[in-house]
Amino acid sequence: MTARLDIVIPVYNEGGNILATLGALRQHVRTPSRILICYDLPDDDTLTAIRDNPDKVEGLTIEYVRNPGRGAHGAIMAGFAASRAPYVMVFPADDDFNGPIIDTMVDKAMAGADIVCASRFMPGGCMVGCPWLKAVLARVGAFTLYYFAMLPSHDPTSGFRLFSRRVIDGIAVESDSGFCYSIELLVKCHRLRWPVAEVPAQWFERTKGASRFHVITWLPAYLRWYFYAFATTYLRLPARSVKLRSSWKSAT
Repeated sequence: MTARLDIVIPVYNEGGNILATLGALRQHVRTPSRILICYDLPDDDTLTAIRDNPDKVEGLTIEYVRNPGRGAHGAIMAGFAASRAPYVMVFPADDDFNGPIIDTMVDKAMAGADIVCASRFMPGGCMVGCPWLKAVLARVGAFTLYYFAMLPSHDPTSGFRLFSRRVIDGIAVESDSGFCYSIELLVKCHRLRWPVAEVPAQWFERTKGASRFHVITWLPAYLRWYFYAFATTYLRLPARSVKLRSSWKSAT
């Protein structure tokens, strides 16, 4: 069966988490899907955990995508490049609790949304155990962007979201670090007036492995797109100012 959804999972030694995450996807996701495990190095223990436990991933379509560079951003971009499905989702390797919302996110995309955000900060969502600095920055950023920049998402900084093929193929990603691509694509969709939807999601601080989210290091890159959202709303900059992929522009 042809995949309707490609689930991009960037990994870095997630051997202690990945089987529970894949088990949750196998249990809850009914949308025909392909899982892209995006890794930096062949000795990553995530790959070993999956290959050594075929019974726990039986029934899942899993492909491995080597990051030509290093780091989360490169892994996700490699996953985007390898994707072929109409919808592409970036999903955390340590998330074994949000599987039940994935089909709902696909439904919203099929209804017309170009981005579907998994939101911790809308009714029904939660963020539990987050380090205080990260929690403050995420909540302040989310509040100001939603209520003052009029960005159509309660949770603009999360990396867990679904993108339409139009977004993946059409919008050029200028960011080059961390998970900044996610807020970048969101605010560019806002400027293009492409539809955005969201669903409530849960978030719990990981108990195994180290997070790859580096707040201070990535903050300047996030601030670029934070102010881009305000410029879109208050300066009313035109949609043609969004940088699009050249192949998409020539095809439209």
